[in-house]
Amino acid sequence: MRMNKTFNSDGYCDPELHYMVDISSRLEEIKDMIDTEKYFTVNRARQYGKTTILFALTDYLKDEYEVVYLDFQTMSSLAFESEQSFVAAFSEELLDLVDEFSEGIEEKLSAFADRSAQINSLQALFKVMKSWCKESEKRIVLIIDEVDTAANNQVFVDFLAQLRACYLKRRRIRTFQSVILAGVYDVRSIRGKIRPDEIYKENSPWNVAADFLVDMSFSSKDIVGMLEQYEMDHHTGMDLAEIANLLYDYTSGYPYLVSRLCKLMDERIARAMGSEDRSNIWTKAGCLSAVKMLLEENNPLFDSLINKLYQFPELKAVISRHLFQGQSIAYDADDPIVRNARMFGFLEVHNSMVQIANRIFETRLYNRFLSNYGEQNSDIYTEGSREKNQFIVDGHLDVGRVLEKFVETFDYLYGDRGETFLEEEGDISCSF
Repeated sequence: MRMNKTFNSDGYCDPELHYMVDISSRLEEIKDMIDTEKYFTVNRARQYGKTTILFALTDYLKDEYEVVYLDFQTMSSLAFESEQSFVAAFSEELLDLVDEFSEGIEEKLSAFADRSAQINSLQALFKVMKSWCKESEKRIVLIIDEVDTAANNQVFVDFLAQLRACYLKRRRIRTFQSVILAGVYDVRSIRGKIRPDEIYKENSPWNVAADFLVDMSFSSKDIVGMLEQYEMDHHTGMDLAEIANLLYDYTSGYPYLVSRLCKLMDERIARAMGSEDRSNIWTKAGCLSAVKMLLEENNPLFDSLINKLYQFPELKAVISRHLFQGQSIAYDADDPIVRNARMFGFLEVHNSMVQIANRIFETRLYNRFLSNYGEQNSDIYTEGSREKNQFIVDGHLDVGRVLEKFVETFDYLYGDRGETFLEEEGDISCSF
């Protein structure tokens, strides 16, 4: 008997356990890159489905390739303190993951895994791995997830340089068929030297990496496919296209946000209604209730979003001006602020202009900036709360009254100030 599937927003998705979009076309695109011996990075924002697609890729390739999937999160920080400790930890991971090595390869890796050995060097490790590539019946694909864990360590930069050397020699000797590195940061931007006391080299040790252009966001069509699986099990009678379009409108296809909204409807809203009948949940009203719940909760994605504003004050200032002053942001590939904002998932590029990636992020950022600006503690906020009922007539918003009150208030406050506007006088991007 098959287990009941659920929507998943915690960790990677398994098609046997979770409702998920069909990613087969994406896997085909990635396999095309592997078949042509590409080395590349999968760098996307947090919780954008990287691990899910890499796990699926490992299974997708197994008949044709020997696939080695490593996760640098499983290696402690001590593993990156020196070349010797890294080689030992890396060798341990390989021995745990690969079922069969030739006797000579396994013996040498076992020697490397001995942390007291004095022969542990990257050069020696890669000689053994090249021998493994030569002896293996299948071509080897190396996948390393969560490379951000190691990105600020010199030993990792040296490791990238060795991978680059493998790529450059692939026509003369048998090396890895493909190498895939995954994380938030694009490791192609890591330079040859990261220690402050050394001259900063301009050439990246990973500048051989091919562009990864596979679209990992969900389209409305993708979301319909996922909801069809759910509908086959629950028979809610939902309008699949309407719900899928609503989910896409609020999330712009950000995988975690789509899955989270579906999970909130299926579990929390259903539990609150206390009914097995889900027909009243998978509606526009149910979707909007899930959006409200999502915006009010704390989760790792929102925590990461806000933490990046602490870490990058220039990024916070740019987003503030965009949100509150309507300042257009032209896309400049050489602007590190815009580049970081895209990398973290804050911004997307459309028609050579930059905009907030989705409505969920936009609203969450608005709320965050406003709450820190002190609006909720101000006299204006208190007065507005007290008088807000004058704008509701028979349960509906009286838009005409809203506009009249706006003109009246604006003229009272700013009628004698020339062209200066409040948003330019205030400091909405104040420190958190």
